[in-house]
Amino acid sequence: MPPAPVPLPAEDVPAGGPGILVLGCAGGLAAGCHTSAFLLDDDVLLDAGSGVGRLTVDQMAAIDHVLLSHAHLDHVLALPLLADAVLGARRGRPPIQVYALPATLEVLRTHLFNHQLWPDFTRLPSAQAPVLALQPLAVGQALTLGARQRRIRVLPAAHSVPAVGYAVAGTGPGWWVYTGDTGPNPALWQALRHLPVRDLLVELTFGDDEADLARLSGHHCPASLRQDLAALRPQGADTRLWLSHFKPRPAGGAAAAPACPPVDWSALLGCPAAPLREGQHFALEA
Repeated sequence: MPPAPVPLPAEDVPAGGPGILVLGCAGGLAAGCHTSAFLLDDDVLLDAGSGVGRLTVDQMAAIDHVLLSHAHLDHVLALPLLADAVLGARRGRPPIQVYALPATLEVLRTHLFNHQLWPDFTRLPSAQAPVLALQPLAVGQALTLGARQRRIRVLPAAHSVPAVGYAVAGTGPGWWVYTGDTGPNPALWQALRHLPVRDLLVELTFGDDEADLARLSGHHCPASLRQDLAALRPQGADTRLWLSHFKPRPAGGAAAAPACPPVDWSALLGCPAAPLREGQHFALEA
């Protein structure tokens, strides 16, 4: 059974800086657990799960670019709230650019920013100067974003809806890779063969006892991930593997998700691995 996420108080979020800060990495909502969101430097956000709520309004207002992996609520739920929160603070500034697959953007237009579930902040405060601008991207595309001109590549994902992952280059050796939600995905591992990957964040939503559910929902369990990881070696021999998207579990009335019995993830997956933690920071500089 995957471990429960490690709860961290909101005040533990630093003021920001170079690198990638894990705001949320859980696969569900519970006290002290936040869903997927990663802050790149101060101005680029990868996914917009509930982890965004750990930022101050000033920190949110500094975000100029948002990269979404897919349309599921645990990865986009903070986007409309962020737009509302920074409406005044960003007045007179260009729109926040929101990048995603065309299918993901269509879901946002139709089901989220529709003036019914939430106001359409792609046209507010005015159609000429909105808070958000939606930008389509494609698998294989290369982007350069943010004040630090970070190089970002769009990676394939195999989920229950159209989805992508992202690779971010640092100034040192190796890339930081976020798979997003994905099940078995030969195209991803083929793409990573051409990148020197230093840190690989991969989802492990279900245990092997729920392998059928993992397969049906486009997620990994240890058995499927172990098989996929074999395709990365030996090229990935120096890659640090971080496991994320664990589901919070009942704790018998406790206020927060419980710690689980120790699991030797390296032995289980056949390579060095450890659970990702909220508040963890990845330096991208040499």
